[in-house]
Amino acid sequence: MRLTGAAKAIVTKLLVEVGTVCAESQDNALRNLTCQRVQCDEIWAFVRAKEKNVDPELRGQGIGDVWTWTAIEADTKLMFAWHIGNRSGDAARGFIADVASRIATRTQLTTDGLGWYRPAVEKAFGWNGVDYAMPVKSCAATKGKPGQYSPGECTGAEPVPVMGNPDKKHISTSFVERSNLTIRMHNRRFT
Repeated sequence: MRLTGAAKAIVTKLLVEVGTVCAESQDNALRNLTCQRVQCDEIWAFVRAKEKNVDPELRGQGIGDVWTWTAIEADTKLMFAWHIGNRSGDAARGFIADVASRIATRTQLTTDGLGWYRPAVEKAFGWNGVDYAMPVKSCAATKGKPGQYSPGECTGAEPVPVMGNPDKKHISTSFVERSNLTIRMHNRRFT
C-alpha cells in the first residue's frame, strides 16, 4: 500500500482483525438499551453483479443481491442493530430477534409494510411486548420508459397500528430511510 509501504495482505489482515475486535466491542456495548422509538428498514445492494445477471455456476457463492437490514433509535439516531443477508422471512426473523435482544424496555417499533416484519416482530417481542406500527404509503402511478423502474410519487402515508398501543404521531420510518440514503450515497454499490 502506498501510504504505509506494507504489503496489501498485511494491511488487509490488520483491518480484518481490527474490524473483528470493533464488532465484538460494539456488540457487547449495544445491549440493555432504553430506546423509546425504533425504526427499521432494509436497503438493497449487490455483490459483483445484480442477481438477474449472476452466472448460474456462481450462484450460492456470495454473488448477487444483498440486503442490509438496519434499526435506528429515532431520538439519538444510533444505529444499534444491522443484519446483512437476503430479503427473506428467515433474515427478518434473525434481524428482529437481534433488535429485541438489545432493548431492555418497552419500545415503539415502526417498520415499512414488508410482510415478513409482522410475524418476526410477534415472535421476537411477543404479542403484547412492543408497540408496533407501520406507515402505509399511498403512491400515484408514474409513467417511465418501458422496462425501467419508476417508483410512484408518494401522495401520503396512513399510520397503521399493528400491536400494542403505538403513538400515532410517531409512526414513521423517515429517520431510518434517511440513514439508508446516506449509506447509499457514501457507498457506490448501494446506488
